[in-house]
Amino acid sequence: MAILKIAKLGHPVLIKKTNDIINLDEINLKKTVFDMSETMLDANGIGLAAPQIHLTYRMFIYRNPDIEDEEKINISVLINPRIEKLSDEMEDDWEGCLSLPDMSGLVRRYKKIKYSGLDLNGKNISGEVEGLHARVIQHEFDHLNGVLYTSRLADKRAFGFSEEIEKFWKKNDENAPK
Repeated sequence: MAILKIAKLGHPVLIKKTNDIINLDEINLKKTVFDMSETMLDANGIGLAAPQIHLTYRMFIYRNPDIEDEEKINISVLINPRIEKLSDEMEDDWEGCLSLPDMSGLVRRYKKIKYSGLDLNGKNISGEVEGLHARVIQHEFDHLNGVLYTSRLADKRAFGFSEEIEKFWKKNDENAPK
């Protein structure tokens, strides 16, 4: 078990596009995914992309919100992912990121997407998801392209320290962006 160092906003690894993993056997994939899982859980995250732990691999892990409950945590891995929108419908919701600790922003994302990629064993996987599940996959996918959620804010004013966002945005409709 290893808790890995998470790259923070300002580190160049977070703004670089990653490379497809051509040969899954060249890297110790199972150990990498296990260490990423331990790191994500230790940081109370819902997703973690390889660039966030200083790797240029095109992969991420995430907690699957559709099948998770208080007693069971389900972590999925997506290697060399592709995503596509299933409709033009978008929704705004608050996001955080382990690379921007204690910060939150109101982010606009597609409501429904289709994803595809490889699992830990190199088998093709795909699915259609919506809501939080779609949001998490889009957030982590962005990391693989060097994009942080701050570039997708629904309103530039709707970004700040999570504590202040809770007090002044989420609980006070008059501050909400129009």
